[in-house]
Amino acid sequence: MSFAVLTDTSGNLLNREIRSYGLHVIPFSYFYDGEEHTCLDTDSFDAEDFYGRIKRGLHVTTSQISPQQYMDFFEPYVRGGQDVIYVAMSSGISGSCSSARIGAEMLRENYPERTVAVIDTRGAALGEGIIALLAAGLRDQGVDTAEAVRILEEHVERMFNVFTVDDLMHLRRGGRLSNLSAIMGTVLNIKPLLKGNEEGKIVAFGKLRGRRKSIEALAAMYDKLAVEPEKQIVGVVHAACREDADYLIELLNRSRPPKQILLADYEPVTGCHVGPGALALFFESEEGVRSYGNEGITGGLKEAMKVGENALKGLVGSETFRKTRMLVAENAKKAADSAKKAAAESAQRLGGTAKKAAESAVKAGESAAASLGEKLRELRDKDGK
Repeated sequence: MSFAVLTDTSGNLLNREIRSYGLHVIPFSYFYDGEEHTCLDTDSFDAEDFYGRIKRGLHVTTSQISPQQYMDFFEPYVRGGQDVIYVAMSSGISGSCSSARIGAEMLRENYPERTVAVIDTRGAALGEGIIALLAAGLRDQGVDTAEAVRILEEHVERMFNVFTVDDLMHLRRGGRLSNLSAIMGTVLNIKPLLKGNEEGKIVAFGKLRGRRKSIEALAAMYDKLAVEPEKQIVGVVHAACREDADYLIELLNRSRPPKQILLADYEPVTGCHVGPGALALFFESEEGVRSYGNEGITGGLKEAMKVGENALKGLVGSETFRKTRMLVAENAKKAADSAKKAAAESAQRLGGTAKKAAESAVKAGESAAASLGEKLRELRDKDGK
């Protein structure tokens, strides 16, 4: 029994792969300047322009596909007598996988003889796209739907999604880093290593000083963890940092060249979340590779920030210190002003003891702000400013 292989644009496959592998793709939408956009035609996507605009302040948002849209996408294939295997973006970073499952369940009521299977890749970009290519290969080999689903789930367990980013402030805007961590990490040139974990969520598991070292770390993990690379497709995806991607590919080919390397620009929906300068690597390893590096997660970037704070103590008088002091002072003042305003508003609404407590909180906030200001002035004086 034949099955159709469906996926979405977050799989980051180029037009030639989509055509040659006989895939069917539903587009994800992204929004800016009050308009909805899609990127089905990867050949016409201008990554340099898109990520350049994000660097200059363009705000891009995304939305997930509804269950009804998925049902409409799946139905022509099941109506035509085919099963469907839909290769989905990670449920750990998007609700679209859940929507696809609801849409599939809705279809089963009308087509009980058909199978509509949703594969949660627990990945994105080519971590999803390579699984879709594997699904097409199984289809072409005549593997039945149930066996194909079983095999694909095994590949998902072995697919390592690992990446680094160039702009920690962009991750902060996405809620993955605190303000202070992002500020200090940026000034100290700290580059995090991130991965898709067992649940398909993005977690940080390491950090390095400098972009080049972070790229070399990706290649080192490939050298250590990749299983039979000569038999597999490896993916490299970048957000307008082609030179870095080329350097990573050079490193991959030095000692253990894979069967094939797919190189692609991050498509807009995934790329707007990881930010300009993101560089990702996707390859297969042993089952359980998603837990690699877990021993480092507990320290994670908090540990990196402690290192940064200690380093700053020895940087008084340097340009790095001056930049950090100004950034911290600006954010501290905003936080103190906001806390003072909120406490004052609470004091007006309350009475008796509660009012006195709120007034005390205002004074405490003022005192804390004054103390911080004094410490910053002391540092400024030591810095000779």
